[in-house]
Amino acid sequence: MKTRITELLGIEYPIICGGMFQVGRAELAAAVSEAGGLGVITSKTQVTPEGLRSEIQKIKALTKKPFAVNLNLFPSQTATPNEEFIKVLIEEDVKIVETSGRSPKELMPLLKANGFKVLHKVAGAKYAVSAEKLGVDAVIVVGNETGGHPGMSDVGSLVMLPRVVDSVSIPVIAGGGYADGRGLVSALAFGAEAVVMGTRFMATDEAPIHDNVKQWMVEADENNTIVVQRNIGSPSRVALNAVSKEVDRLEQEGATIEQLLPLITGQRAKNVYFEGDLDGGIWSCGQSVGLIKEVLPIKELFKQITDEANQSLEFIRKSLSSLSNV
Repeated sequence: MKTRITELLGIEYPIICGGMFQVGRAELAAAVSEAGGLGVITSKTQVTPEGLRSEIQKIKALTKKPFAVNLNLFPSQTATPNEEFIKVLIEEDVKIVETSGRSPKELMPLLKANGFKVLHKVAGAKYAVSAEKLGVDAVIVVGNETGGHPGMSDVGSLVMLPRVVDSVSIPVIAGGGYADGRGLVSALAFGAEAVVMGTRFMATDEAPIHDNVKQWMVEADENNTIVVQRNIGSPSRVALNAVSKEVDRLEQEGATIEQLLPLITGQRAKNVYFEGDLDGGIWSCGQSVGLIKEVLPIKELFKQITDEANQSLEFIRKSLSSLSNV
């Protein structure tokens, strides 16, 4: 599969692992890269520049293939040392970054001066246009189905993706609702040049999270997520559990950010991911969880996705042939 994204990033398949807080670690990212996609480790997970350096050295010991590092630009109670993170990336010869949260404008001069390929995540066409003007190499557009932060819009990928493709000339990567080969083919048909998946990669052998979480994902359906934090201007799609239900209830009663913070802090996700307490905190999960039927090794998941993609393409060919004979 060759697209502008596979050529730009030097990967075999147009499949990227989303940058996931607490989950985007070396083991998962390396497995995705080894399978032919692009693995992503998250700088915010590592907290400090030296922690990030250690994680980068770990992934470099596991794979010689391309990988990326996510730089989280979301506003935070504690300052995120992104410039120090970038210094580490330069010293460790990392070539690809994913930026997310808000405009990367302040960091672009530093990133471009040091030859980084920049993939920026957006939640709408106007943000994609702005990112293109800043000089990013590609945009990742996420529809409302996405786990984590879908933006303030309620527009799903079916409409969001072609809107963005029509609005920019740089490559577009599709996110939000993608979990299999059918989704990959549909994204390419809409003009995307790769897909980014987060939720699907959580339900794999290599994902560094508790088996309780993975089993919940296999048993869940598309109705087992909820969007919270709209009232504070930072909507997030998360798994439906006791904590997210309580956050939703409080928001409907007009709760302030100070009242919500003890429940929505990302640190509580550790209780879920690493201790297996499914009600231990808020944790990101997209609607594509409804498409997950089993936990697989990543290499096998890639084979499944490419087989499904080929089956979908064959179905399309047959359908088009039938139409031409009408």
